[in-house]
Amino acid sequence: MSPEHPEPTGLKREIGLFGATALGIGAIIGSGIFVVTGIVAGIAGPAIIISVLIAGIIALFSALSVAELSAYLPEEGGTYAYAQKLISPFAGFIAGWIWIFSNIFVGAAVSLGFAHYFVTLFPAIPVKGIAVIICLIFIIINYVGLKESTILNNTLVTLKVLILLFFVIYGLGYFSGGHVTPFAPAGMSGILSGAALIFFAYTGFARVTIMAEEVKDPEKTIPRSIYLALAISTVLYILVSVIAVGLVGAPGLSQSGSPLAAAIGVTGTPSAVLLISSGAMIATASVLLITIMGISRIMFAMARKGDLPAFLSRVNPRFSTPHYAIWISGAFMIAAILLADLTLVIAVSTFAMLVFYLIANIAAFRLPLKYRKYSPFVPVTGAVSCIGLIAFLTINSWIIGIIGLIIGIIWYGIQRRINRQSRSAIISCFIIFVTLKES
Repeated sequence: MSPEHPEPTGLKREIGLFGATALGIGAIIGSGIFVVTGIVAGIAGPAIIISVLIAGIIALFSALSVAELSAYLPEEGGTYAYAQKLISPFAGFIAGWIWIFSNIFVGAAVSLGFAHYFVTLFPAIPVKGIAVIICLIFIIINYVGLKESTILNNTLVTLKVLILLFFVIYGLGYFSGGHVTPFAPAGMSGILSGAALIFFAYTGFARVTIMAEEVKDPEKTIPRSIYLALAISTVLYILVSVIAVGLVGAPGLSQSGSPLAAAIGVTGTPSAVLLISSGAMIATASVLLITIMGISRIMFAMARKGDLPAFLSRVNPRFSTPHYAIWISGAFMIAAILLADLTLVIAVSTFAMLVFYLIANIAAFRLPLKYRKYSPFVPVTGAVSCIGLIAFLTINSWIIGIIGLIIGIIWYGIQRRINRQSRSAIISCFIIFVTLKES
C-alpha cells in the first residue's frame, strides 16, 4: 500500500440528521409509489388507499422496533448486528443474507421502474438496456465515495418530494369522485393482498441503520431520522394514491407500467407528464443509489465478522468505500435485471423484507429491560403483522424466497464447517509444536 494512500481500517462519520432522513426517504419513495401503485390498484381497486395505510401502520411497528435497536447498538449492519447479539449468530446471518437477497431484487425493480418511465419519453429504447445502464452508473457513483453519494441523494430526494407535491396539487383540480367506486371490488382479501405488495414501498425506512458507523451521533440521529422518513413518506403516499385514483381510476392505473404518468396524462398537459416521468426517474434513481450503498455495507459488516469472504470487508484506499462489495452486489443486480419480471421481483423482495423485519422485531423483543423504550406490545405486533402480510403474497414469491433462504443456510453451514476445520488445524499444529518442543 502506498504511503500516500494507506489502507483505511474504518468508515467516516459524515451523515447528519438531514442526510440520515434523506437516506430513509430516498430508500422509501421510489418504485413503490411510482410503479407498484399500478400493480396494487389492479388488486385492491380504489381501496389501494386503505392498503397504503395498513402497510404504513405495519411499517410503523417495525420502525419503532428498529429505532429502539439502533439506539441500543449503533453499529454498521443494522438488523444483522442486532440479531447476532440478541438472538443468535445464525439469526444474524439469516437477517443479513435475506437483506442482501431482497435488495438485489429491489435494485433490479427500481432500475426497471426507471426504465419504464424513461421509455415513455423515448419509446424506441429497450427497457432492460436502460435499466442495466442506469444500474452501472450508480455502481460507479457508489464506488467513488460516500460524500459524493449522500450529496447526490439529498438533491434527488428534495427534487422528487417537490415533484410529488406538484402531482398532488395540480392533479387535485382534475379529481373525479366517480373513479372511487366501487371502492373495494375484491373486498378485504384484495386490500390485504395490496397491503402486502405496497409494503415494498416502505421497506427502506431502516436503511440508515445499515450505515450506523457513518452517522454522526447515531444513538439520537438514527431513531429521529427513521420517524421523520416514515412520517413524511406515509403522508405523501396517501395523498398521491388518492389523487392518482381520482384522476384515472384503478383500472387505468393497473394497465400502465408508469401509472402516475398515465394519471397526470388525463390533464392533457404534456409538460406535466414530462415532469412526473422525470420525477419517477429521479425517485427510482435515488432508491437505486441507496440500495447499492446499503447492500455493500451489509456485505462489509458480514465479511468483517467472518460470515462472508474477507475480501468484501476491504476499503478502497482512495475513496474509503467497500469497493469489492459494491462491484459484486452490482453485478448480481444487473443479472437480476436481465432475468427478472417486475411484478415477481417486487413480490420476492417483499417476502424477503418481511422475513428481515420479522427477525428485527424478535430482536427488539429480546432487548434487556433497561434499554427498552416501548412496551413489548410493539415488537410482538410488528412480528405478527409481518407474518400476516407474508400470507397474502403469491406462491411464486414464497418459492423463490424460500430457495434464497435455503441457499443462505447451506452457505452458513459450509462456512462454519470450514471455520471449525481451520480452528482444529491451528490447535493441532500448536499441540504438535508444544510436544516437539518438550521432547
